[in-house]
Amino acid sequence: QVQLVESGGGLAQAGGSLRLSCAVSGFRVNDARMGWYRQAPGKARELVADMTIGGATDYGDSVKGRFTISRADAKNTVDLQMNNLKPEDKAVYFCHATVLLQKMRDDFGHGTQVTVSS
Repeated sequence: QVQLVESGGGLAQAGGSLRLSCAVSGFRVNDARMGWYRQAPGKARELVADMTIGGATDYGDSVKGRFTISRADAKNTVDLQMNNLKPEDKAVYFCHATVLLQKMRDDFGHGTQVTVSS
């Protein structure tokens, strides 16, 4: 059974850091395209960062140079290190996976709230 469980959200001050983690079950993270999305109130869900099976990364323009996605194959987790946080980073952050099992599937976790105070 596929499960994506996010942790690490919370409150940070502007300029501070948080680290999100996504614990994966049901497949190996190095067999999937893994990523993080976020959704702020009243806005569409947007890509924050993702990583291909081969390890190539891509970031949303608003987080480039501040956020880093990483994969820990031994722990079967995908992390998002968020530095120099800004109030506009406030959103619910979702772990995402695109993986081929019996068929190609897209899954999101339930999300974790990130709030940044100015």
